[in-house]
Amino acid sequence: MKKSVRNFVLLLLIFISLASCGDLKREVEDNLNELKKRTESLDSLVNKEVNKVLALDSLINLESDKVKKLDSLINKSSSKLDSISNEKIKSLEKLLN
Repeated sequence: MKKSVRNFVLLLLIFISLASCGDLKREVEDNLNELKKRTESLDSLVNKEVNKVLALDSLINLESDKVKKLDSLINKSSSKLDSISNEKIKSLEKLLN
């Protein structure tokens, strides 16, 4: 009789242990799924921010190209003005001499 009670208690403990392991497994899976969702959300947010940075970098490059073109134009205009002013100065010097 004692053996059958001990076996019953042992079986009951095994059943409870297995049931709690199943609950623990489900809880771990739920936590992993939640972590996966958060990771995907964070990844999406990082991708959006990286795209913003890339767009800003592209805009900076375009504006830099415009500044380079304007600088080149200013340099050409400045050279032309220097040339014209030097010619006028030489003409004035000739007239004065």
